[in-house]
Amino acid sequence: MVISDIHGNREAFLRVMDSLKDDMIEGAVFLGDLIDYGMHSNEVIEMIQSLKYPILSNLRGNHEQAIITESYDRFSSKRGSACAMYTHSVLNENTWNYMKNIQNPSGMSEFMLEEKRCLAVHGSLEDNYWKSIFPGEDSPEYEKYDYVFSGHSHLPHYFEVFYPADNPKMRNKKKTVFINPGSVGQPRNLNPMAQYCILNTGTGQVDMRKVPYDIGKEQASYHGQVDDFYRERLESGV
Repeated sequence: MVISDIHGNREAFLRVMDSLKDDMIEGAVFLGDLIDYGMHSNEVIEMIQSLKYPILSNLRGNHEQAIITESYDRFSSKRGSACAMYTHSVLNENTWNYMKNIQNPSGMSEFMLEEKRCLAVHGSLEDNYWKSIFPGEDSPEYEKYDYVFSGHSHLPHYFEVFYPADNPKMRNKKKTVFINPGSVGQPRNLNPMAQYCILNTGTGQVDMRKVPYDIGKEQASYHGQVDDFYRERLESGV
């Protein structure tokens, strides 16, 4: 299971967890930005802590990093900075401990999945927190990986890059698969459903999933604490 950008959306994450009940999940990859924008950052952290399967990668995103360091100047709008400052004010001790001591502070990690070399990064190797990977990326620094999991953009993607390699059995090619699961709680691909993906490490099959959730119930938790933009965008996925 690969999940990114929950952004404090409890209803969306609850629906994702419910949709997995018939799957045999052997591990989870969390790509960061579990908090902020939504009104349930603390609850989302508690839900993740209750999971029964191994977490293979657990990254800070740019929102966790900005709030921990109180560095709000890189957000693209004043409302984004104001929202992060509000979130900072309501995080409980458990969430602070999780962000500081459990999430990977570098925003990236490397790990192995059934002899496949994997990179998980919130943004990209150009900037672990603030710069996204988009389809068409073919930088040679990704060549050594079999899978590259990234988030940040809130735009799901799956694409393959074939690098030249001295390997006649594979027609002198080396394949790297790039996966962005999209956003659970703040999608931006004009589809408001909660989005994530499942990777079958045995077959290599990737299932990019979108599941509906009770958007109205999540919106009802907003009470003017942050700009209405973040409540309204849940309906449109912008």
